[in-house]
Amino acid sequence: MDALVGLLDGVRAHGAFVLRMVLDPPWSMRLQDEAPLTVICVTDGGAVLCPDGGEAIALHPGDVALTRGTAHYVLADDIGTPAQIVIHPGQRCTTLTGEDLAFAMTLGVRTWGNSATGATRAVVGAYEGHSAVSARLLGALPNIAVLRAADWASPLPQALATEAVRDGPGQEAFLDRLLDLLLLDFLRTWFSRPGNAPPWWTAGTDELVGPAIRLMYNEPAHPWTVANLAAAVGSSRASFARRFTALVGDSPIAFLTAWRLALAADLLSSSDLTVGAVARQVGYGTPFALSTAFKRAHGLSPAAFRARRT
Repeated sequence: MDALVGLLDGVRAHGAFVLRMVLDPPWSMRLQDEAPLTVICVTDGGAVLCPDGGEAIALHPGDVALTRGTAHYVLADDIGTPAQIVIHPGQRCTTLTGEDLAFAMTLGVRTWGNSATGATRAVVGAYEGHSAVSARLLGALPNIAVLRAADWASPLPQALATEAVRDGPGQEAFLDRLLDLLLLDFLRTWFSRPGNAPPWWTAGTDELVGPAIRLMYNEPAHPWTVANLAAAVGSSRASFARRFTALVGDSPIAFLTAWRLALAADLLSSSDLTVGAVARQVGYGTPFALSTAFKRAHGLSPAAFRARRT
């Protein structure tokens, strides 16, 4: 497992959806759906993305925007067009006064808008799962990241737009995988640009630190120490510890602890495993040991953390 796989496992926990939008001006919608990650691909025409408290961003055909977290924004044909539609959590669509628009603006299979031949066409994919595992990667992204068509020669945005309106056996699963590929390609391209990647991302390519990180990702229950991690990657303990800390910004054990507790948080939220079973899966010998570390990190016991989901 690596950071990108962990991200997808986390944000996909509560599903994803793909929708094609077809719109004629004037149009403007306020998005406050709280989705951890949303991908917006403009295929025809243009749009303006206006984040709350930020500068407007023009989107042209082939451009892709990635929005993260709970930041709210307006997507419109023009910066001066007032919002007419509100997108709420769960992708519930209403007027500003709360009238439901789910059926009024449905144009066909996964297609939504105000005109069947709209000048602006875009495909939107949203991940709705909140996850502790994905928090490290999400935290490394800006609220809005944009890749321009001229700078990113990817066929995936148009492929997603084409497939979004098709129907048939396995189409939902096919779209899910295509959306995942688009997100993975976007993130790899974004983090390859100077200054965009966090230290732990670039450390993943190091010949010693990278394999050690992957060992921790893949085998969190193993009784890792600095000494046996160093031995596993063919380094001395002291040299490995210095190199890991310099590249990642955390010590090996601090990084491992954060990963284990993130996994524990997701298991507590998404499964009915006992605290003891969760502890064993993430490398703690007893429920008490997990509870002590978990409360130190989250301010809540595992039982209290789990109780919040109900």
